[in-house]
Parts: sequence; structure tokens; C-alpha cells
Amino acid sequence: MMKKYLIQYIAGILFILGTLSACDLDKMPLAALSPDTYFSNEQELKLYSNKFYLDVLPGASDVYGENADDIVITPLSLEVSGQRTVPAAAPTTGFGWRWAPLRRINYLLENSHQTADVRVRNQYDGLARFFRAYFYFEKMVRYGELPWFNRVLGSQDTELFKPRDSRDLIADSILRDLDFAIAHLPTTKDVYRVNKWTAMALKSRMALFEGTFRHYHQLPNANKYLQICAEVSQELINDGGYSLYKTGTQPYRDLFANSKAIGQEVILARDYDESLALFHDVQNFENSSTRGRPGIAKSVVNYYLMTSGARFTDMANYDRMEFVEETKNRDPRLAQTIRTPGYTRIGSTALVAPNLTFSVTGYHLTKYSMQQTYDASGKSFSDIPLFRIAEVYLNLAEAKAVLETLTQEDLNKTINLLRNRVGMPSLNLAQANANPDPYLGQGEYGFPNVVGAFKGVVLEIRRERTVEMMLEGLRYNDMMRWKSGKLFEKPFLGMYFGRLGNFDLDNNGTIDVCLYEGTKPSSTASVFLEVGKDIILSEGNKGYIVVHGNLTRVFREDRDYLYPIPTEEINLSNKTLIQNPNW
Repeated sequence: MMKKYLIQYIAGILFILGTLSACDLDKMPLAALSPDTYFSNEQELKLYSNKFYLDVLPGASDVYGENADDIVITPLSLEVSGQRTVPAAAPTTGFGWRWAPLRRINYLLENSHQTADVRVRNQYDGLARFFRAYFYFEKMVRYGELPWFNRVLGSQDTELFKPRDSRDLIADSILRDLDFAIAHLPTTKDVYRVNKWTAMALKSRMALFEGTFRHYHQLPNANKYLQICAEVSQELINDGGYSLYKTGTQPYRDLFANSKAIGQEVILARDYDESLALFHDVQNFENSSTRGRPGIAKSVVNYYLMTSGARFTDMANYDRMEFVEETKNRDPRLAQTIRTPGYTRIGSTALVAPNLTFSVTGYHLTKYSMQQTYDASGKSFSDIPLFRIAEVYLNLAEAKAVLETLTQEDLNKTINLLRNRVGMPSLNLAQANANPDPYLGQGEYGFPNVVGAFKGVVLEIRRERTVEMMLEGLRYNDMMRWKSGKLFEKPFLGMYFGRLGNFDLDNNGTIDVCLYEGTKPSSTASVFLEVGKDIILSEGNKGYIVVHGNLTRVFREDRDYLYPIPTEEINLSNKTLIQNPNW
């Protein structure tokens, strides 16, 4: 939670508007509030709009708790496991078919005219329209077509039962809201307050999603949105004054393992604070055996390049390398995202190995983790970035690559800044397109639907996005827009073990894990795992760790890129709402 807004809310400064479903759009606020006596000055607009931050923006667990093909947890989400069914009623949390935040936003827009100062009114109208755009973007990602509501509805209003509007109308309405926000929000940077630059970052994200979704799903007007993405991303990069954080020997790690968001790179963040007991759970999520045991999938560990810039998957026997060998001389972001040999906790000099009881794949996550003392449940307080300039670099590069207008100069000002931050060689456009990565382009764990003259660089940008944005809440939506949901059906694999016995995973001379069958052997290992019971290997007594191997996962191309609308909501609309295809 953002401390400023939560404290004000708890203190009673903000009034409660109630929890509404789709059929609740006609309800009036529950608190004693009249537009004739409120919304008359900047302070009242600010206090009212603080609730939007809590209503609309994702919480920490929505960001670090992502689950697609890159991070494997237990249990899997219903989306990834293929176990979704049509719900009877709308969920009360998240971006399900839930409309209460929208009513609050529209209520401000209808009543802000009580403020005489036009500049102030436009600023808070811009803020409200930013949040309306965010709200509708997340809903469009889930459901596609939607009813567009831009005013407060009364109980007799016939629009309560309107059908869904077209995807074109929703997308263009989101862009209009964002353009108004960009024109009227402050330019002053603030990592905890929405400003002009935040609105531009959201426009960049939204336009890339819509352009690539249309491109890969063969819908019209894809290039229109890709061009919008390229233009707004370039403007933000040129005028926003943001740059990559490069301080210290591990700047990528330190950007996230930091109690305060670094405004040099972070455009907007969730604010957490130890002194105010505002915590989240990322370190317990990464360092306990009861919170899903998250780990990077082996297929995605393979994405990380060698420090020379060579592809790991071009090496002989890359698919039979054990952990110590496979982590040598890799992109430094791998060692700043998971425990690799030589890893130490912040504030300690003791070498610490991956703990296979904390990670189902063995690739033990460290991103966001600070000192070990914060591993206890509910004790993490690092700010969580929601938008940062690195994503905008990636958006610009991808949009222009799909448009086939990307140049080497574009790469030098985007992707290569990210690579150079961690000491990686630059990406060469001509070389990438002349020699597309066969691993990323194949059908087993890659993207065979990427074609054309820019195939090679598109694949390299996807590699970079995966590595750079790991655990930042974007991967599932990326897979949906890339039309790559079938990857959820592929086996989820972890570390490779070529035999049973003792393993020194951090290469410090002591045994970290013992794998055995039958009788537990004598060993100094700190972790014992019985093969076939505690851990499954792909070849019986050797091979990759297999996760969820007993679960048949099905992703239906004709259905699963959108969510089903709850049955109750369709019935309440007098069936003017039409269910998404094949649900």
C-alpha cells in the first residue's frame, strides 16, 4: 500500500463508496457527501482521488507473484494450469468483472466543476482519466470488448444494460483519456504520484499491448497502435529526463533490493515503509517452503546469454549442464535474480546456496530481497516499481521492430543501454536478423509465429524483455499479446542432475543437497530429497527436475486468450452481454 494514501484513508479523510458489482453502477456513495458541498478545491479533489491509487494500481504480490511460463510456483494459477471455468459471480478483488472503482472515478469527473480553478480542475480530471484508462486497459486485456461507461449511472438508466462496445472504441477511448492526462497532469517527477510521465508510460504499455495483440492475433489496425507506442515512448525518453540506475557493482540487483524507489529510473512505485508497518511478502515468498516455492523455469534460464554475448543454447551439451557449470559466465542479471555460486545475502559475507525446499525448480529467486532478517512473513518493505524507463526502452524497440522500422541507432538508445548497464555486449541489428536464434524461434520453448525480415531482432528483444523485466508482473500479458499461450502446456522443468548423490551447488566445498532413492544415506548435506517422492527427475534417477508433471495442462487457442464473463453478470444484463467465444 502507498503509505500516504492508506494513512489518509484509515484516518477517515476519505469516505467509503462501497463495493459494487456491474449491477451496482447506479448506487450513490454511502458516506454523507454532496457534490454541492464537496469537490470545491484542490485539497478535496486530492483527498477523494487518493482512493484511486488503492483501488486501481496493483499491489506488491500482483507484481512479484506473476506466474506464466517463466516463473513456476505451486499451485499454478488457473490461467496457466488450464483449469479456468466460467465463474458464477464476479470476483471481489483484482481486475475481474468489477466496476466499483470506475464509478468512483466517474463521480469525480462529473463533480469536479465545483472547483473554480480551471487549472486545478483539469489536473484532477487528468488524474481521474489516467485511472480510468488504467482500469479499462486491464479490463480490455482480460475481456476484450467491454461496455464503455464515462458517466455515473442512475437506477433507471438504460445504459446499465448496454452491450459490450467494440475493441476499437475501448482502445481509442483509453488513448483519449491518456492524452488528456498527459496534457494536464504535472510534469514534476514523483515516484509515488501519477504525473505526465506516468501517463506517457501507461500509454506506451497500452499501445504496445494493443498493437502486438492485433498483429499476432491478426486483427486490423495493428500498425496504428504500434506507431503510437513508438511515438510516445520516444517522447518520454527524450523529454522525461529518466535514465538507468548504474551505481555500484550490482546496479540491477540494487535497483530492486532498496527500501526506497530510485526516481532516476522508476517512474511510479508502490510505497512501503517499515516505520509505518506497511509491508509486503516478497522475501518470505522467495525464502520459505510454504509460499509457492517459486523458481525460474529451465527454459527461461536458457534465455540468458553468455557474458561474451554468445547464445548459451548454441553451446555443446547446454541441455546437460549441471548448475555450477551452466551459471558460469552468464549475463550478470542471472546472478542478480537467482542464487548462483558466490551468492551472499545483502549485509553478509557468507556464501549461500540455492535451497531446493524453497524453489520447485531449484533456481532460487533473489530479486527484491534485502537483508535476511526480512524473510519472515509480512516483513518486506522494499518499494515495488510499477513503471520504469527500462520498460519504455523495451516498448520502443519492440514496436519499431514489429513495424520493421527499427535501426541500429534505436537499439543503441534502448536495448544496448540495458545491456551496457550490466557489462553485456551490444546487440547488432544486422547480425541478429541474419542469424535468428533457433532456440527462441522453435516450437518447443520458443516463438515460431515470429516471421519476416526482422525475426532475429524481435526474438532478441523478447529475450531482453524476459531477462530485464523478470518478476515485474508483465509476462502473462506478454504471452497473451504474442499469442504464445501454448507454451503453458510445455513441461515445466528445473535444474539438471546427471546422477544421484551429493551436490555442492554454490561450489564452496560443502555439500548442499543430497538426492537419493530408498534408504536415506549418510551425508553432511543440509537438504535431503528422495527422488520419486520429494523430487521428480525427468529420466528416473537423473535428469531435469519436473514440476507439475502429473497435471495435464491445456491452453485452447480459440478461447483462452480472454477470460470468461461471470454468468451472473450476463443474467443481470438481461443477456445483452455476450459471453466470450467458446466459454
